[in-house]
Amino acid sequence: MRGCPELSEVSRRGEYLTLDDLKQFDLQLFQPRHGYRYSLDPLLLARFCGQTLSGGRIIDFGAGCGIIALLLARINRDATVVAVENNPEMAALVEKNIRHNDLAGRVSVHAEDVINLRKSYHHSTFDLVVSNPPFRTPSSGKVSPHAGRESARHETTAGLADFIAAAKYLVKPSGRICFIQLPARLPEFMALAAEMKLSVLRLRMVHSNADSPATMFLAELAKGRRTAPVVEPPLFVRDMDGQYTDEVWQ
Repeated sequence: MRGCPELSEVSRRGEYLTLDDLKQFDLQLFQPRHGYRYSLDPLLLARFCGQTLSGGRIIDFGAGCGIIALLLARINRDATVVAVENNPEMAALVEKNIRHNDLAGRVSVHAEDVINLRKSYHHSTFDLVVSNPPFRTPSSGKVSPHAGRESARHETTAGLADFIAAAKYLVKPSGRICFIQLPARLPEFMALAAEMKLSVLRLRMVHSNADSPATMFLAELAKGRRTAPVVEPPLFVRDMDGQYTDEVWQ
């Protein structure tokens, strides 16, 4: 585990952690009892980008508890995955989850800020770069009293442009970049992609149900290509009875 300290004594004793099952993927994940806890977003992103890759090298920016890295290791059983997490306590938690799920041979954690990754890796190293980055700029939205949750929600040292630039640097010309973000940031995202000469290959809007506006978008990028994006059908998380749709759980 590169540059990552151990969990604190309290966290190691489990007083601040819960253990949650993702039985469909044969995973169990420790998470902070209070602070940032994963939602449905990482599962949607992992499925979205997992469709485009079999094997290869994957890197996940802003890993949190490691859920996307571990999901992709399960979905792509010949792949190796690096989970990048800037928060030292959360990076230690990623390592704990890697060991707990017997994936130490294929998943590793790198405790580093996204803006410093060029010091650790050569360009064009990875087949897939994936990120569920902080959704909000520093001055927007409600501020959480929990440091882990706050850094997951709001950009701190690295902004969206830094995440996309790091992804472009690390992905191979034949590779893919996949992000999930808020619809309000779609114009900014598209402008940054164009500025960095990245093509948008796929775009999909995520809705709570068929009557609701989009709550997220999923996007796949590539460098060194000129192509019009494929706008996929919208993804509805729940049906009109409030139940999860088959596509969410298939």
